[in-house]
Amino acid sequence: MSDAVGPGDLVLCVNAAPNHVTGEPVPLIAGETYRVAAVMDFACPCGRSDALLDVGVDFAWCQSRFRLMPKPRFEAKTQRVSAPREKQKVR
Repeated sequence: MSDAVGPGDLVLCVNAAPNHVTGEPVPLIAGETYRVAAVMDFACPCGRSDALLDVGVDFAWCQSRFRLMPKPRFEAKTQRVSAPREKQKVR
């Protein structure tokens, strides 16, 4: 997933279980979306991922806790443009 995730992407927290290295509770909330600040190409000690994500909460988290949110699709919409009408001079 590290090649697909980049800074500015939205990710969904799917695993707010205690820290799998220290066993301490995590401040992440399952079901919440977070914006990725940085992707660090560093293997997580758990061995489940090849990168850590910085989402602005604490330090960095194993990318296996998150799922990448799809990017919004924008559709081009035609808009009506009103042009000024020419005025006729009356003498």
